[in-house]
Amino acid sequence: MNEQIEQARALIAARATLRPRVGLILGSGLGDLADELDEATVVPYAAIPGFHEPKVPGHRGELAIGLLAGQPVAALRGRSHFYEGYPMPEITFPVRVLRALGCGTLLVTNAAGGLRSDWRVGDIMRITDQIFLPGMAGHHPLIGPNDDQLGPRFPPMVGAFTNGLVPMVYEAAGALGIGLREGVYCMLAGPSFESAAELRMLRALGADAVGMSTAPEVIVARHSGMDVLAFSLITNLALPDGPPANHEEVLAAGEQAKPRFAALIRGILSLM
Repeated sequence: MNEQIEQARALIAARATLRPRVGLILGSGLGDLADELDEATVVPYAAIPGFHEPKVPGHRGELAIGLLAGQPVAALRGRSHFYEGYPMPEITFPVRVLRALGCGTLLVTNAAGGLRSDWRVGDIMRITDQIFLPGMAGHHPLIGPNDDQLGPRFPPMVGAFTNGLVPMVYEAAGALGIGLREGVYCMLAGPSFESAAELRMLRALGADAVGMSTAPEVIVARHSGMDVLAFSLITNLALPDGPPANHEEVLAAGEQAKPRFAALIRGILSLM
């Protein structure tokens, strides 16, 4: 994999002179934040070895490198998902490339269903921990021979979301008057939304939000030695006795909350 990472890094570095410090993964409906980058260089995923073009509405399939709130960033506009048929190492390959480009921090966003009845659509949740059910079932990005140049064989995940950047999150949110939820994110494989029985199970497991991404990206970032900040935008309430979810609702909620979410990301970056 090292050779493929280097091929991707070299192609991107040949087009962009800026060396990014922070990698952004922009989830459903949030990719427009990359339009705000100054001195931006945009590289389509189709041009980067090892990258897949997303097929899900709301994911644009471009890597943008530039300045956001004065911080040099590399923003992934969209991601590939396990339910699209890609193996976990391929889904997480862009994180490897972000690390190779010089990113020491990964800031991940996603759209998620809220599992708590006292939460509301449009809430922003800082992910404090995760449950990676596909990984526990054997679909893990680190399965197979370990490359010690990329990271250790057995990376710990306790404390994966706890680092020196967390106080900046609350400083930025407070300055903007944005209230943050905190909670545990659970990843399922998808693409079907959950049954009522599955939703009850997730709450019993201690999950506060559920989605179909993020967990493998976090694992590979931590394997690579990156600090991680992760956020879920609650785009629907996933309650056993509630209305069924749909992707159009997710995109609409993301569009409505975009200004607040984008302001929070900019605020955090300005403090780093």
